[in-house]
Amino acid sequence: MAKGVKKIKWTGEGTVKSSLSIPNKKVTIDPDQFVLFAVGQWDEGISEAEKKKNLTWMLQDRKAKTIIKQKTLPFNNKYGVKIPRNLCGPFEYYVEASLSGKRDISRESGLLISGYCEPRIKNCKWCTSNDGADVSKTHIFSYGNTIYLNVETEGLNGHKNLIVDVFRLDTLIFTYTSVDVIDGEINLAMSNTFSWYGKIRPMKETEEFYIKVKNPATGKYIVNNKQQIEHAKFLRIKKKIASPDIKPPTNLTPLKVGKPNENAVRYEPCKFETITIEKTIVFDKGKKLEKVAHPKEAIKKTLFFDIDSSIINEEGKTRINNVLQFLLEHDHSTITIDGYACVIGKENYNQGLSQRRSDAVKKSFINGGLDAQRIVSKGHGEINATDDKMGRDNIKYKDTREYIDSRKVDISFVFNGHDAQTIMYETIAPSHDKNLTIDITEYQNKACFREKVKHQKKIIVSSPEYSKPLEKAGSSLTFSVRSNLEYLNPAPLQYIWPKVFANEYFVHAHSCRYFSNDKNATIVVNAYPDIKWELAFELKIDVENYSHNHMPAKYRIFEKHQKIATKEGYKRWLLNKNGEIPIVVGIGLKAEWDDAQRKVSLTKEWEKKTEVLAKGLAKSVDLIQGAINVCRGVLEATSIPISFGVNYPKFEVVASWYLQKEDNYLNLAMVGKVNFGAKPFIGANATIDLIAAAVTIASYSTTGSPAISKIVSKIRKAGKKVGAEISADAKFYGEIEIMFDDLLINSIKGTQGGFLMIGGEMGMKLIVEVKAGNNPWYRKKEPIFKFEAIARATGDAYFGGDMKIDSDKRGIYIEPTLKFSGLEVTFEAEVTVGWFKDSVEKKLLEVVPPKEIKLNKHYLN
Repeated sequence: MAKGVKKIKWTGEGTVKSSLSIPNKKVTIDPDQFVLFAVGQWDEGISEAEKKKNLTWMLQDRKAKTIIKQKTLPFNNKYGVKIPRNLCGPFEYYVEASLSGKRDISRESGLLISGYCEPRIKNCKWCTSNDGADVSKTHIFSYGNTIYLNVETEGLNGHKNLIVDVFRLDTLIFTYTSVDVIDGEINLAMSNTFSWYGKIRPMKETEEFYIKVKNPATGKYIVNNKQQIEHAKFLRIKKKIASPDIKPPTNLTPLKVGKPNENAVRYEPCKFETITIEKTIVFDKGKKLEKVAHPKEAIKKTLFFDIDSSIINEEGKTRINNVLQFLLEHDHSTITIDGYACVIGKENYNQGLSQRRSDAVKKSFINGGLDAQRIVSKGHGEINATDDKMGRDNIKYKDTREYIDSRKVDISFVFNGHDAQTIMYETIAPSHDKNLTIDITEYQNKACFREKVKHQKKIIVSSPEYSKPLEKAGSSLTFSVRSNLEYLNPAPLQYIWPKVFANEYFVHAHSCRYFSNDKNATIVVNAYPDIKWELAFELKIDVENYSHNHMPAKYRIFEKHQKIATKEGYKRWLLNKNGEIPIVVGIGLKAEWDDAQRKVSLTKEWEKKTEVLAKGLAKSVDLIQGAINVCRGVLEATSIPISFGVNYPKFEVVASWYLQKEDNYLNLAMVGKVNFGAKPFIGANATIDLIAAAVTIASYSTTGSPAISKIVSKIRKAGKKVGAEISADAKFYGEIEIMFDDLLINSIKGTQGGFLMIGGEMGMKLIVEVKAGNNPWYRKKEPIFKFEAIARATGDAYFGGDMKIDSDKRGIYIEPTLKFSGLEVTFEAEVTVGWFKDSVEKKLLEVVPPKEIKLNKHYLN
C-alpha cells in the first residue's frame, strides 16, 4: 500500500444534511451547489515536501469500480462536488484523493457522497426505441409492439425497486415492479403489451394509456411539479395485434451521447500555467483569451508485443497509464483499440492473438477505472495476411523491422486541442536593443499526447529584426527588442502619433493543455518608439470689429472715430472680399526619443501646415458676424454718440503626449497632458464720448439749454488756440474667458484630473484726457522741435467672477467666486520736448477697496 492521504474531510463549505450523513463515512448534500473537500489526515512518514505535490481527486462509482471524473489539482486546492437534482437519490458516489494518482482499493480513505432533494417526475415520453424521440402525438402502437418508456426524475437516482402502474381511464392495466432509475432516468422496455389486450372491456378503436410511479418505501405515488400523480398522457394503441409474443420487461441504460465541456478547466499533464513578460502576467491558465477554439486532434499511441504474446511490457503499461489519465479527466472521450499480428503462424490463430492483445489493453483501462462503455476493442488479425511458409510466413523473419512493427495494438482517441487568438503584448523601446525576459511557470511536456512532433519544453522568438530565430530549452528566455525609429531619423513627423510602425517579435510556447497548435505564435510582442511630443499653439484674430454711430460730423470727434473705423473696416473688407482676415498664429513643436538622448525641434516643418489652418479659420469667422450685425442694429436704433467693438477669441493650447506602459496591462496607453483655453472666449466694449453726447443733447433736445452748447464751443475754441484736444470717454466693457487646466488623458484609464474655469467681468472706465502739442493748422513752417503733452485722469471699476467646475470623492461640483475690483482714481502725465520725454503715474484716491467672495460648492450628483 502506497502511503499518502489517510482520510479526506468536508471543509464546512457547502450545505450538508446532517440527519442523512454519517460522520467520517458518508456525506449527504443539497443539490446544485458545491460542497468542498480537502485532506483531513496524512499517513505517517509523509514529508512536508510530499504534502505539497499535486493531488489526484477521483469521483467513483464504487460498485461498478469505475472512475466517473478525475482531476489533478495543486495541493492547496479544495475539491468541489456538485450533484444536480436528477442525480440525487440513494445512489452513492465515492470520493478519494491520491498522491500516486491511483485508487486505494485496500482501505476507505475517501467518503461516500449522495445528494438529496424531494422526489419528482419531470418529463415522460413514449418511444419506438430506447430513449428515442417522443412519438405520443405522432404514432399509434399495436398490441404486441415493444413500447419504450422514458421518465426523467429528480431525487430518485439509484432506486432499484420502483413500481410503474399502467392505467386506462381509472382501470389498472399492468404493474411493472423492480424498475431501476439509472442516471436519473427510467428506461423501461415493455415487451408484454399483448397481455394488455384481454384486460380492456369494452375496447375502442384507439385506446389511451398513462402511468403512475410509486415508491414502495413510502407506498405513495410520486408527483410532478404540479402535484399531479398521472404522467405520460397519453400512450395510444389501436385495436390491432402486431405480435402475440410476451417477453419480460427490461431495465435499460439511458442512451446519452455526451460532448466534452470545452469551457471546463483543463488538466492535461503536458502544460504550462502562466506566462509573464517583465513581471506583467500575459497569460494566466487560459483566462481572458479571445476566439478560443478546440480543434479536434486525432491521437494514436502504439504498443508493441513479443511474438506469440499478449502480455503488455513495461513501456506499454506507461503509455496506457498516460492515456488512461487523460481519458479519466476528459468526460465523453472514447477510445478505439485495434490489435494486430505479424504473418508468422496460422492466420486463424493470429486473428485470435490480435483480439487477445486488444482485450488485454482494454482490461488495463477497465482496471484503471475507465468505464467499459467508452472502449471499442477489436482484433484485426495479420497485416498483409498469408500462410505461405516458404514465403513471408517464416519464423526467420521474426526480428525484422516490418514484423516487429506488425505485432502491435493501436490506441486511438480524439483530443480536443486548444487554440486562441494570439496574445498581443506592447512595449516601448529605443532604437537600440532593450532586453525583455519571458518566464513560464509549470512548463512540462514529458507526458505529451502526440505520437509525432511532440511538444517540447522550449521558447522560440522570431522576428524580421533577427537574422535567425532565438531558441532556448527551459521556461525562461531573455530576448532583445528595439523600435524602428532610428536615432538620426530626419523625418520623425511620421511618428506624430507614436502608436504606429511597431517592430514585431513572435513568441512560441506550446503544450497539449494550452496553445497546442504550434503553427501559430502564442504571443506577439509589438515594440513602439519611446518618442515624446510637446506642442504649444496660439491663435489670435488681430482685428476688432469696430463701429460708431451718431457722431457729430462738424467736430473732429467724427474724424477720430472715422479714422479707426476706416482702418479696421479695411481689414474687414479684406475678409469679405478675399475670404481672409489678419490672424496671428504662434506654434512650437518638438520631439525627443531614444531615452531622451535625441531631441529635435520641428516648428519649421509645421509652418506651412499652420498657414493652411489659419486660412481655414479665417473663412469660418463669418459665424461671429451675425452677432455683430445685431449689435449694429441696436446702435442705429439709438441717438447716443457711441462706439462699439467686438473682440474675437484668442485660443491657447499647450499639450504633450507619449506612450506609457501601465502596470498589469498588455497594451500601451497613449498618455497626454493638455492645457487649453480661450482668453477671451468673447469680449465686447462700448464707449460713449461724453463731449459728443453733450453736443448732441444741446443740439437736438427740445428742453435743453443752449448754454451747454456755448460752454462746449468755448472749450473747443480755447483748445484750438493752444493746439490742444480735450476728450472725455465713458467706456463700458465685458469679457468671458474659458480655461481648462491640467487635463490628463490616458487611453486605458480614461481622462483624469484637470478642472474647468469659466470667468468673466464687466465694468466701466471713465477717462478724461487733455492732449497739447504743435498745431499744424496754424503753422506755415515745420517746427524746429516737437512738443507734446498728455494729461489723463482715469477711474475704473468692474464686477466679475469665476466658476470652477471640478470633481472630488463626493462627485462633480461647481464653486463660484464673486469679485469686485474696487474703485480708484489714477493720474497720468507725459511730456515730450524734442528728444526729451518724461512721465508720471500716481494713484490719487481709492474710493472703494476691492473684494472677493467664495461661495459654497454645489454638487451636481
